[in-house]
Amino acid sequence: MDAGAGQVMMTIPAGRVALSDRRTRRTWSVDLAPYQLAVFPVTQAQYARVIGRNPSTAKGDRLPVEGVSWWDAVRFCNALSQGEGVAPAYRIRAGENVDSDNVEWNTSSLGYRLATEAEWEHACRAGTTGPRYGPLDDIAWYGWNTEDRIREVGGKLPNRWGLYDMLGNVWEWCWDVYDAEAYGTYRVLRGGGWADEQWSCRASVRRRSHPTFQIDDVGFRLARSVLL
Repeated sequence: MDAGAGQVMMTIPAGRVALSDRRTRRTWSVDLAPYQLAVFPVTQAQYARVIGRNPSTAKGDRLPVEGVSWWDAVRFCNALSQGEGVAPAYRIRAGENVDSDNVEWNTSSLGYRLATEAEWEHACRAGTTGPRYGPLDDIAWYGWNTEDRIREVGGKLPNRWGLYDMLGNVWEWCWDVYDAEAYGTYRVLRGGGWADEQWSCRASVRRRSHPTFQIDDVGFRLARSVLL
C-alpha cells in the first residue's frame, strides 16, 4: 500500500513479542493484532512535501529526515492523514504546555501514527529471535561503516518482512512513554543510529528522550492500524 508521503506500507502479521528493559531488568509480553508499517523511515523529501520544510542537518531527498522531535513526528502523522481525508490518529489538546502529556491516540482511527514499541520490535525481528535479523554490516548503517554521515534509506538488506533500516541510520520515535514514574513524559526511541556502536543496534535496545528533543540521528517511521 502506498502512503501519501510516497511511502510503501507493509502489513505486519499478528503475534506476540517479548520486551525487556536492561535498566530495570523487567520483562513483559505484548499480544499484537495486524498493523501496517512503512518500509523505510520517513525521508526528507516526504517530510518536506507534507510539512513544507526540511529540518535536517545533512540534506538529501532520500536521506531519513532527522532533527525531528516526537512532537514533530506526531504532527506529521496528523498532517498526512488530513491531507488524505482520513481522521487523524492523534488529538492534541490546544493551549497546553508541550511538557505535559497532552496527546491522545484515537485507537479506532486508521490515520497515520507512530508504532508502539511492541509493534516496532515485533516488526524489526520479523520472526527471528536473536539480537539482529542479520549480520549487522549487511543490514545497518552504524558507527563502523557510515564514514560519519547519515545514509540514504534502503541501502542495506531488508529483514524477512521487507522492512529496511530497522536497525541503524536513525533512531525511531515510538508512541510509548518510556517510564512515567522515573522519567515523566520521556518517549521511547528504537533501532540505533548512524553514529552508534554495534551494541546499540539490536532489536531489544530501548532509549529514551524528552518529546521535544531534536538531534541529527533521530527520525521516525509511519505506522497505521488496519480493519479487523
